[in-house]
Amino acid sequence: MDQMNLSENEWRKRLTPEQYHVLRQAGTERAFSGRLNDNKADGIYRCAACQLDLFDSADKYDSGSGWPSFTQAIDADRVVDHSDTSHGMTRTETRCARCDSHLGHVFPDGPPPTGLRYCMNSVSLDFRPRKD
Repeated sequence: MDQMNLSENEWRKRLTPEQYHVLRQAGTERAFSGRLNDNKADGIYRCAACQLDLFDSADKYDSGSGWPSFTQAIDADRVVDHSDTSHGMTRTETRCARCDSHLGHVFPDGPPPTGLRYCMNSVSLDFRPRKD
């Protein structure tokens, strides 16, 4: 996969201030505030920074966490996980494999078949409805 490497100035021009804060500075939107948390439409969730297809609506579920949650990525090579020890806890951060943007975190408390909960920020995703 081709990498997308832009300067921070280019990212600031491309993204809204909220997107920049989450995607480039590893920020987090407030729980239950994101536009995609309650989205039930059929389609694909893409990285808001580079438009790489990341998650399928078939793998989305209501985790009750307040953020869009998925059991798996479309393909394991679409996301990269990193250890995150910020805020006095150890978590696994999930980033876009193409542009290295922060998406959210993955936790080992999800439902079958994977047992994973990819807890993503709505602002880090764009939704594209599936064509009939």
